[in-house]
Amino acid sequence: MDTQQVTVVTVVLNGALTIEDTLRSVRGQRDIRVEHIVVDGGSTDGTLDIVRRSQYKPDLLISEPDMGVYDAMNSGIAVAKGEYLGFLNADDFLASDTSLSDLLTEA
Repeated sequence: MDTQQVTVVTVVLNGALTIEDTLRSVRGQRDIRVEHIVVDGGSTDGTLDIVRRSQYKPDLLISEPDMGVYDAMNSGIAVAKGEYLGFLNADDFLASDTSLSDLLTEA
């Protein structure tokens, strides 16, 4: 098992339709330690309820008003602990359960 840790920051605003797939794809990663931080900018569509109830909970959920996507990204960066940092949008998912470990193997 790789001892390197990757932090994945997911910024979301009203992503109820897709956030569960995003959470699942990050939590499903193998052969690597992953810290997942979700930064919600004040969703009103039930996104927070989905994140809180999900079996694929992030390591940290930040829910606060922000001044846009880059401000939200910076909030995630400020608390990230990983050796490597990546962003995964709330309507995206990782292609396989080894996407992150494969990425580091190629580096």
